[in-house]
Amino acid sequence: MSSGLRKTGLPVILLVTAIAIMVVLIQLKPEPEVKEVEVQDFLVDAVDIFSQDVEFLVYAQGAVQPKNKTVLSSQVSGRVITISEKFNEGGFFRKGDMLVELESDDYKTDLLLAEAEVARVQASLDEEIARGKVAEREWSSVNSGTPPELGLRKPQLAREKANLKAAKAGLDRAKRNLERTIIRAPYDGLVKTRMVDLGQFVALGSQIGEVFSTDVAEVRLPLTDNDVAFLGDLDEKQPNVTLSADIAGKRHFWQGKLVRDEAVLDEARRVIYGVVEVQDPYNMVTKVHQSELKFGRFVSAAISGLNASNIIKLPRFVMRLDGTVLTVDKDMKLQINTVDVMRAEEDFVYISGGLPSEHKVVMSAVSTPYNGMPVRFVDDNSEPPPSIDEDEPGEISL
Repeated sequence: MSSGLRKTGLPVILLVTAIAIMVVLIQLKPEPEVKEVEVQDFLVDAVDIFSQDVEFLVYAQGAVQPKNKTVLSSQVSGRVITISEKFNEGGFFRKGDMLVELESDDYKTDLLLAEAEVARVQASLDEEIARGKVAEREWSSVNSGTPPELGLRKPQLAREKANLKAAKAGLDRAKRNLERTIIRAPYDGLVKTRMVDLGQFVALGSQIGEVFSTDVAEVRLPLTDNDVAFLGDLDEKQPNVTLSADIAGKRHFWQGKLVRDEAVLDEARRVIYGVVEVQDPYNMVTKVHQSELKFGRFVSAAISGLNASNIIKLPRFVMRLDGTVLTVDKDMKLQINTVDVMRAEEDFVYISGGLPSEHKVVMSAVSTPYNGMPVRFVDDNSEPPPSIDEDEPGEISL
C-alpha cells in the first residue's frame, strides 16, 4: 500500500506545488502602468479673412454675326453682262463697288426718249408763254379792264408746265433705271452667297446675292435675371466686354461693348439676350495685328459688371450646402457662420457679411462640425499654415 501510495501521491504533490508557485508568482508580478490616452483636437487647414474691392464679371457665350445682312435684289430686269471678281463667296468689297452689271442698251434708249420728251415739252411751254404775252398786249390795246385768265391763256400755260414736270419725272426715272443696271455694294462688307451668273437673265426683284456688313459685328449673349442685376443700367453706361476663343490651339481675345438688351424674355429658355458690338471685326479699317473675328465663330464673353467694396472672395467649395462657412476663432474653437452671399459663381463665392475679420476660414473638410469644437492647425504650434500667396502670408490668394 505504501509503495502504491507513493506512486500516485508524488505527481499530485508536484502538481499542487507547481500551482502554488504559479499563484505566488502571479501575485508578486507588478501591475502594468495605466496611461491616459491623449485625444488630439481635430486637424484643419485655415487661412486669414480679408476683404477687397471687386468688379463683378458676367460670363456668357454666343455666336458672332453681322450687324447688317442684306439680300441684294435687281430693281430692273436684264441680262447679266459683268460680275465683279469681288462678288464671290467670301469676297470683300467697299461701299459703292460695282458687283453686277446688267445689259443697259434699252435703258439708254429710254433715257434718250425721256430727254427728247423734256425738250419737246419745254418748247411747247416756251411757245405758250409767248402766246400769253401776245394775248395780254392785244387785250391791253383794246380794253382797259382786267383781262380774263382764259383770254391770257393761263390754263394752257398751267397745262404745259404740268407736262414739263411729268417729262422731267420720266427723265429722272430713266436715269435711275440706267443707274440700276449696275448693282453696287451698299456698305463695306463681304459676300455670303452669290445667286447669279454671266448671261443669266434676271427679272425685276430677282435675288442677286446675300452680303454682310463688316463695319460692326454683333454677339447675342443669353443673360439670366441674376446676370442682368450685376450689369447696371445700359442706358447710362455700356460695359466693356472681352470676347475670347481658341484658334489653332491658341487663345485669342477681342474687345467690344454691351450696347443693349433685346428687352423681351426668350419664352423657351427664360433668358434675355444682350447684344455686344465689336468694331471692325475683319480689321479692314484699323489694320491691327490681331485675328479676324469671323462671322459664325462661337466665343466666350466676360462682361464687366458692377463694383462692390469690402467683399470677401472665397473658393466656392468653402461654402457648405446649408449656406454656412466654418471659421476658427482666436481660442482655436470652430464656429459655424451664416453669411450674406452677394454673388455665387461656379468657382468663387462673394460674401458681404457674416464672417468676423479676426477669424480664420476653414479650407478643409469637417464631417460633423459643431460650434465650439476644438481644432488645431496643420503644424504642431497651433499656427495656421503658410498662405498659398507667398507675398501675403496667411491670406487667401485668389
